Amino acid sequence: MPINNNPTFRQRQLARTLRELRTAAGLTHADTAKVLGSAESKVGRIENAQSGIRLPDLRALMDAYNVTDPTERTAIEKLSRESRQKGWWSRYVNVVDPAYAAFAAVEWDSSELYNVQTNLVPGLLQTPEYTEALIQLQVPEATPDHVEAQVSVRRERKTILTRDNPLQLWVIIAENVLYHQVGKPDVMRGQLESLIADSKKQHIELQVLPREDPMNACLFGPFVIMSFPSSAETDVVYTESPTSTLYYEEAADVETYTTLFRRLNMAAANVSKSRALIQNALHEMEKGP
Repeated sequence: MPINNNPTFRQRQLARTLRELRTAAGLTHADTAKVLGSAESKVGRIENAQSGIRLPDLRALMDAYNVTDPTERTAIEKLSRESRQKGWWSRYVNVVDPAYAAFAAVEWDSSELYNVQTNLVPGLLQTPEYTEALIQLQVPEATPDHVEAQVSVRRERKTILTRDNPLQLWVIIAENVLYHQVGKPDVMRGQLESLIADSKKQHIELQVLPREDPMNACLFGPFVIMSFPSSAETDVVYTESPTSTLYYEEAADVETYTTLFRRLNMAAANVSKSRALIQNALHEMEKGP
């Protein structure tokens, strides 16, 4: 089920909290609409994280939902304030696709990320040179300003790996990714060297699925599974194609992708052997034809 407007983790957490409080209080959407003096559709938008909520309305709902504990009320108000905060991606709303900015917002709120890539180096592990060459290949008509903006966004995204609470990243890439020529040889050389360095970092687990492994037949396309700090928050799966992006939150959908990731995780080479496969690709490149 696609997520409309791609709300951030805090927006979704607030929406879920309010929905659970209303249900626990035994109230319907109609009851809540009367409290707010609004249409039922407004309640639906709030509980689906499609719109925010003003502080007076939030306090009125907490009263109606019998939330009397001061600590709980303070925590909910804090969550509401944080859900309205703009992240670094807001600086790029005029230069990148809204869907991409929305993905960056959800990604930033995640604490763990599981990424399978079938044809390209994952965005969070790309070097600026690789990103630039990739954009020029994918969008031949791109202006220098557009390319520069895309590279800057990718650079900002990568700070998730160096922030105070760095993202825990698990990546599985098909071995063919290591041999796809993106840009000039020195670009790929630098990218492979960067992957080797990244594979040695504590919070990054990088695995390569060997070309001869039968599980390559199960690589239907790239996908990302994002997990969040709160145990009450459900995982989100992100998939993309040249013309669309989809997010899935339904338990059955998430489990399908999670099961596939586990199978690929078991089939892929371990971290040290994967590093050796990357090193082999680098040697092949240095040898030349």
